Amino acid sequence: MSRIAAVRGALPPNRHTQEEIADAFARMCLPEGADRRLLDRLYASAQVGYRHLSLPLDRYDKLDGFGAANDAFIEAGVELGAEAVTSALEAAGLAPHDVDMIMCTSVTGIAAPSLEARLAGRIGLRPDVKRVPVFGLGCVAGAAGIARVHDYLRGWPDHVAVLLSVELCSLTLQREDASVANMVAGALFGDGAAAVVLCGEERRPRERGLPGAPGPVVVATRSHLYPGSGQMMGWEVGDTGFRVVLDAGVPDVVRTYLADDVHGFLADHGLTAADVTAWVCHPGGPKVLEAVAETLELPPGALDVTWRSLAEVGNLSSASVLHVLRDTLALRPPPGTPGLIIAMGPGFCSELVLLRW
Repeated sequence: MSRIAAVRGALPPNRHTQEEIADAFARMCLPEGADRRLLDRLYASAQVGYRHLSLPLDRYDKLDGFGAANDAFIEAGVELGAEAVTSALEAAGLAPHDVDMIMCTSVTGIAAPSLEARLAGRIGLRPDVKRVPVFGLGCVAGAAGIARVHDYLRGWPDHVAVLLSVELCSLTLQREDASVANMVAGALFGDGAAAVVLCGEERRPRERGLPGAPGPVVVATRSHLYPGSGQMMGWEVGDTGFRVVLDAGVPDVVRTYLADDVHGFLADHGLTAADVTAWVCHPGGPKVLEAVAETLELPPGALDVTWRSLAEVGNLSSASVLHVLRDTLALRPPPGTPGLIIAMGPGFCSELVLLRW
């Protein structure tokens, strides 16, 4: 098993209300004089109150194409990534030179050298640190990243590994695009980063200077690609960058498959949904969250932390479920009880991570 030693998030300083962002979207994406009633309905139904953006609102319509947006992604991504990793390591009682492997995931920009390579020297990672940059998993990558880092630590049980997620969704906005998918994305997604520090089973607190209080243990993971759903979510990449693909049928896929996945996974470990004391769910949007609660027959309040995260910062793609995990840990679930991380993303797919608090 591996242990989660710390989780920390980082948000850019530009915080705006949903109404402010809706006005900016209308100015940049709708034809002059267009009826914006559909836009306003979508923004109101997203149940998002505030979001943090990489740039001030008045800079978005000045970005000159995909290259300028990607340059902004790299600049802001390195800043937020460095903040998230250093704060997580500090919370874990570790230094950057203790890190043996770092995995960095993002789906909202491209960088070569990758983000973790750019921040390595800046924050003091060792020259021999193992790096795994990941692109394309999208919203599922927060949970999938924990799962893959856990796989690594099973092979290197005395190592320390970091998962870094940097998602600057606002920089993918398609100007002059009044499509429903672009409006929905503009209503839901925000910018942010998160870092998780994990330690292998043989990385003992007393022997290696780690804090004595253990964090949650990763018990097992499960992945599932759903048939016939590959075109439901993702990007269409063109001259203007990343154009979002969001199919309205995603909640139906959740209702079709998720219950069997979750109940089967828990049963393999002698558990039922009633045993889970905290559900850490990616805030994919109101309809997806309603589908999750309905198909799993969750008790009232089971997804309150997720709903609160959606309202306070929006959907941060892969970083969101890590913010929810951080907030859940702050509530101190009963020690020794099971928890479950759930995220879904392009593929269309799900990732489940069984924890022991």
